[in-house]
Amino acid sequence: MDEILYHIVLVAPEIPQNTGNIGRIACCTRCRLHLVRPVAFSFEDRYLKRAGMDYWRHVDCRIHDTWEDLLKEADGAKLYFFSTKGEKCYWDCPLEPGSWLVFGNEGHGLPDEFYTKYAPDLYTIPMPGHFYRSLNLANSVAVAVYEGLRRLRPDLQPADNRKTS
Repeated sequence: MDEILYHIVLVAPEIPQNTGNIGRIACCTRCRLHLVRPVAFSFEDRYLKRAGMDYWRHVDCRIHDTWEDLLKEADGAKLYFFSTKGEKCYWDCPLEPGSWLVFGNEGHGLPDEFYTKYAPDLYTIPMPGHFYRSLNLANSVAVAVYEGLRRLRPDLQPADNRKTS
């Protein structure tokens, strides 16, 4: 199996369609998806499967019962956190291959204690519009992952072995 480029972490995801889309992003970008419980939906959910399409069965997904369980698996790897409450812009995030990119859930974002505990590694995606609260979670994941992939060029080239099934 190819090397994992990034680890995408969703803390207590709530909306199956977002998780399905993020699984598809993970599958298409050689990322591993990590879900930290509680997860507010069943993995048999039709919306999860519809959003993930036929990609879902190929998603490299790990489920962790607690944040501490995830930290054990990360084993000291670099974690970067993304939130509307971040004070640094995502383009200043190092995003080294193998990094863990952590996102909160759709309703509440990251757990409150993360904002102080992980403040030096907290980033945001700018929203210069006149009316905003937050971007869709799947879109935010895509922005961060593809910024990392952009930085890997020319090491990373488009696949010439695209599968259609």
